Formats: sequence, structure tokens, C-alpha cells
Amino acid sequence: MTKRRRSSRSTRRRKKSSSASQRWSRLRRWGLLACGFLLAIFSLWLVHLDREVRQKFDGRKWSVPARVYARPLELYRGLSLTPELLEQELRALGYRPVERVSAPGQYARQSAGQITDYRIATRGFEFWDQTEPARRLTVSLSEHKVTGLNASDGANLVRLEPEEIGGIFPAHGEDRLLIRLEDVPPLLGGALLAVEDRRFLDHRGLSPTGIARAAWANLRAGRVVEGGSTLTQQLVKNFYLTHEQRLRRKVQEAFMALLLERHYSKAEILETYLNEIYLGQSGTRAIHGFALASQHYFRQPLSELTPPKVALLVGMAKWASFYNPWRNPERALGRRNLVLQVMANENLISAAELEQYRQAPLGIVPSSTYSRQVYPAVIDLVNRHLRRDYRQEDLQSEGLRIFTSVSPMVQRQAEQAVQERIKRLETAHGVVDLQGALVATSVGSGEVLAVVGDKNPRFAGFNRALDARRPVGSLIKPFVYLSALEQPQRYHPATLISDEPVTVTAQNGQLWQPRNADLKSHGDVPLYQGLAQSYNQASARLGMQLGLEAVYDTLRLAGFEGTIPAVPAIILGAVDMTPLEVAGIYHTLAAEGVYTPLRIIREVQTAEGERLRRYPLALEQRFSPQASYQLQYLLQLALREGTGRRVYEQFPHELMLAGKTGTTNDHRDSWFSGFSGQHLAVAWIGRDDNGVTPLTGASGALQMWADLMSRLPTQSVGLEPPENISFDWLDSTTGLLSAEHCEGAAWLPLRAEYQPTESAPCRLASGGGRWWQRLWR
Repeated sequence: MTKRRRSSRSTRRRKKSSSASQRWSRLRRWGLLACGFLLAIFSLWLVHLDREVRQKFDGRKWSVPARVYARPLELYRGLSLTPELLEQELRALGYRPVERVSAPGQYARQSAGQITDYRIATRGFEFWDQTEPARRLTVSLSEHKVTGLNASDGANLVRLEPEEIGGIFPAHGEDRLLIRLEDVPPLLGGALLAVEDRRFLDHRGLSPTGIARAAWANLRAGRVVEGGSTLTQQLVKNFYLTHEQRLRRKVQEAFMALLLERHYSKAEILETYLNEIYLGQSGTRAIHGFALASQHYFRQPLSELTPPKVALLVGMAKWASFYNPWRNPERALGRRNLVLQVMANENLISAAELEQYRQAPLGIVPSSTYSRQVYPAVIDLVNRHLRRDYRQEDLQSEGLRIFTSVSPMVQRQAEQAVQERIKRLETAHGVVDLQGALVATSVGSGEVLAVVGDKNPRFAGFNRALDARRPVGSLIKPFVYLSALEQPQRYHPATLISDEPVTVTAQNGQLWQPRNADLKSHGDVPLYQGLAQSYNQASARLGMQLGLEAVYDTLRLAGFEGTIPAVPAIILGAVDMTPLEVAGIYHTLAAEGVYTPLRIIREVQTAEGERLRRYPLALEQRFSPQASYQLQYLLQLALREGTGRRVYEQFPHELMLAGKTGTTNDHRDSWFSGFSGQHLAVAWIGRDDNGVTPLTGASGALQMWADLMSRLPTQSVGLEPPENISFDWLDSTTGLLSAEHCEGAAWLPLRAEYQPTESAPCRLASGGGRWWQRLWR
């Protein structure tokens, strides 16, 4: 009985043991299955991470914005240039004044009497047509001209590198200048590794000692005071991941760092880090990479940075906004000096250099000049022209190099003219809401030199130079008079036209009754006087004699493509145009009747320098040289003795200028368009709500135009008449031949085959006549 019980208990124990063993076996199998499943998931995750790492690193890493460059300053003997303008150009390019030139990007000035010498070490640049080498040169300036140019290689023409004036950025706003590792200064690479990751060349993506050291430091401090991330981990965080502080993200970062090190060399990782690191902000534009940061903070390429500047950039890699040298200069200085100390500890600089560099200023450019999007109105026009030929996505991501005709010298003067003149006008007249726009071009080539679309030139909003369509007023009159001069058998500059009141019945039955600004009639006046004095009644009568179709045709031939209302009032400017459109049609007048579409883009290249497209000069003679010359002469009279005569308060009398004022109803718009032999500019002043202003064309826009042109070294309008044009004295009361000392005689250009044959009676004049007309004799 006892044995039976023992056997039963033993059997039960064996059954229990067998059952437990089975359960353990099942658990183990499930555990192994779970581990296998988790391992498979982990493996798939690693494969996914590996694919993500390689796919982005092997492909196009970044969307690089298009770079927009201004025209380079070309130096040659005879160039009109002042010392002030040359130094402005050099400073804008980041050249540094020194006592003795020793490296590219430096210049030294020396004056002796009337001659100013500049010794310059240029940087060189790869242009669309050739590579401009770095060279040493001496430029001598005297009487607002380059009188001497001696280059180290004997060149007679030297181009400085073009100023980068903006870009066309991706939607995410990241901006960077890509740099190859072999072009990185050794001091920068050494300092970066010394500060951020001393064991970079030894570890495989993770640094256990670094992690342990950071953990111990943080534990002792009771807060996060030190990071243990390697430079590779920092790259992963910035290049692939977000900045959230979660365990899952840190684990992912660690494995991606290991994978990155497995597939790519240290050189590839370091080069990518140097181009990826975030180092600041310019408005909505994020500054990435050391190459762009060097330009952003110092306006210098990396190769020209001194050790203290290198130390500042390296120090900012830890926390760019916290060490922003403009907002937190003392904090940035302390961080820079700490980096200098590390550099000395690593024997990158000597102890003596450490003490010297600690005393150096930060050396950053003023905060008001750090933005590379310096001319928003210009970039707006460039972008519009480019969109005709390129997709916006390509402009924002392919790193295209856009070379333009914009002259930084002219642009800066134009912006200053708009800002200062509008401020003075608002103060003088007690108003605060005036706005302005200005467009400047080169005469002959039709290249746009400057665009200002707001009294605040940095404002990237409504661009009045391109989008403010306003009635042009009397700016239209030269095209009416050109229509007449193109009919030489009927009209010459002294042909009489009536300035008596005129009434015209329009097709809708409304009466059009224009009146002169002075509300007076002046009887019969010669053609030149009707335009110079901007008589509305005389101009209206002339336009109606010619016919509206003739005026339409002249505007179209001059290059205007907008809407022209079919009403008589167009003769006096009831046509809406933008300042840019006005510049286009006036350029045809300035270019002696040759139509040239205005252009701002010269060349487009890929990021590697391959030419994509050129925008060559296109010319077409649309008006006779004779009529064009006569009209230019009449526009010179408008500035000598007509509505624009106040302009010579700012110019020497021997400088021949031509132009026309424009004022619309109730003084809502103040216009002026004028040109020299070298520059054309159109100025507009008004209010955005189309309200009344206290300004005429002469008291507003003309003054702004003169502010610009008086600051530019420029040349007179050409005096040499074309074939079949000769000058003679004509009587202003009869339009017949006269003589120099006769009363009312005017020295005017005539077509030889259509000169008057009769002479008017001569009464000797008591005054000296128009002395300046002798310049044509």
C-alpha cells in the first residue's frame, strides 16, 4: 500500500515535471520565435536605415539655389571712375584696406597731388567667357578717370570678380556655398576636429569614451553641459533626422552613424559636414556650411580668413543662434577665445599668437550689410526673365550661376537717391506716404543697371518699378513730336504749330478740351518750343494733325507692348506704363532710333560652369537717325530752357543731357525720364492709393533723377549729327531762316533737303543769345 502510494506520487511528479518541461519548451520556442521576429524586424530596420543613408548620401545631397551675380567692374585706361566709387566697389566685394598688399582680397591707397594710386590684389574668377586670374595691379585715378593701369601680367583690361547680389532660394530657405575638402583651409579642419571631435579619425561613428565623459560631466553638473556625439553623429542629426531629444531618435542616430562610417570615407563625411552645418540666419534664409558663413559674416572667402575668424566660425558650430556675433558679441567673443585656447593646446597656433589673436576684434561686417539678398527689386526682375526659359524648381535647386548686367555702383547710388530725395520731399511738404521707383539702363546696349521699387530698397514686396502702372503724362509727348519729325516734308524743329485752345469730340460724344499748365495760350509756337515748354494745347493740335494712328505706331515701334486706349487723350499721356516700360521706349530715343529690348541677364551657367544660355544684344533701326537726332536736340532744349531747366542746378553746363518731365492730373504722378550719352534713368514719385501729391515732374522726380545722375561719372549726349543733318539759324516766330544775332533766332538741326529757302526779317538782338548752342558749331 505504501509502495503504491509512493509510486502514485512519483508518477504525479513525473507528469508535473513533464508538463513544466513542455511549457518551458513552448515558452522557449515562442521566445526564440519572438527573438527571431524581433531580429528580423531589426534587420529590416537596419536595411531600411542603410538604404536611407546611402540613397541620400549618394544622390544630390542638397537643393542649391541659383546664384545671381552683378556685372564685374572692368578696369581700363580712360574709364570714368572716382576714388569713392572704386572703394565702394572694393568694400562690397570684401576687399580689406591695408598698409601693404600681401594677399588676394587686399588693397592699399596712396595719394600724391591730383593722382590717387590703388594697389590691388585680385582674387580671380571663372567667368562665362574666360577665367580671370588672380593678379596684382596698380590703378591710377585722376580727374574722375583711370589714367593708369599696370597689371602683373601686362593685361590692358582687368575684371574684378562680380558681386553676388542675391539668389533664388528653395521653399525651405536653406542656402549654402558648396566647397570641396581640398579647398578647405587646413587650420579650419584642424580646429573643427580639435573642438568638436578629437577622435574623429580613430572611431567608427561612435565614441564610447566621449559618451562616458559627457555622461560623467552632466551627472556632476546635474544638467546637460556636454554632448558625447561624434562629428559623424552630428552630421546624421543635421542631415537625416530632426533635433528632437528622444531615446528612439538617439538610437537611430547611433546606428545611422555606424552605417555612414561603414560605407563612406572620413574625407567624404567631413566634407559633407562642412557643407551641411547650420551657422546662422538671414531673414528667412538659413546659412549652412562654412563657405557661405564666411561670406555671411565677413564678406570674404574661407581662404582669406585669419585664425581669429576661423575660430569664431568653429565656435558657432556648437550653437549658431546662441553665439550670434551681431546679437551677442560678448558671448561670441568668449566662445571664439575658448576655441583659440583649444587651438593653442593642439599646437595649431603658438602661445604668442594666442595672446595676439585674443585681442583681435570679431571682424564681422556691419549687421545692416550681411544679407546677400541685397537688391530684392533686381532679383524680382531677374526671376521674371528667367521664368521664361527655366522651371522655378530648377532655379531653386540646381545651383545655376546667373550673370546679370546690374551695376552695383549704379544700384547703390540709385537706392540712395530714392531714399534721400523722398525723405526730403516728405519733410518739405509735410507728407509721409510718398513712394518712388527708379530704373537705370546703359544707353546703346539696353542693359538694366539698377532697379529700385520702394523707398525702402531692402523691402521685398510690391515692386513699383515693374508693377506700378500709372499714367505717364507729358512723358508721351516726345513720341508725338518724333511722329512729326519722321515726316520731314511737313515738319522741322521750327515749324509753327498753334497753341490756341482746342476741343475734340471723341467717338463716345465726350468733349476733350486740354489746357496748358499755366492756363494761358501762346499763339503760334515753333515745334521745339511746344515740346521744351510742354504746351498741352500745341501738343494736342499736333497729335490730331498727325492722327492717333501715327502716335500709336510710334509708341509700338519704340517698344511699348501694353494697352493704348483709343482716345485723343493719349496724346497728352493717358497711357498707363510702369517705370520699366518707360525706360524701354525712352531707350529707343536715347539710342538714336535703334530699338533694343531691355535685358538684365547676360549668361546662365550650370553649377559646374557649363554654358546653358546666352542673351545676346539685339538691335533694330526703327526710326531714322535724322529724326532721332532732331528729337534728342529738342529734349536737350527741354532741360536747357524748358520744364526741366532746374536740372542744371546740379550739373556743369557743358554736360549735354536730354529728358522730359511728366505730371498727371491733380499732380498724382511725378515723372522724369532722361539720359546722357552713357546712362538712361526713369524716376517716378507718387502715392500707392493714387492720391494727390504736392509735386510736379520738375519738383519731384526730376530732382531724384538728378541726384542719381550727378553721382555717376557719365558722358554728354552725342553732338555729332548724322548724315544729311546740318545746323542753321531759324526765326522762332516765322519758322524761316534767320541769323545768329537776330532777335528770336534759334540754332537748330535741319535736314539738308528740307531746309526753308526764305529768310525772315532780322532785328538785332540785344542779349548774347543762347551761349550753349555754340557747342554744336
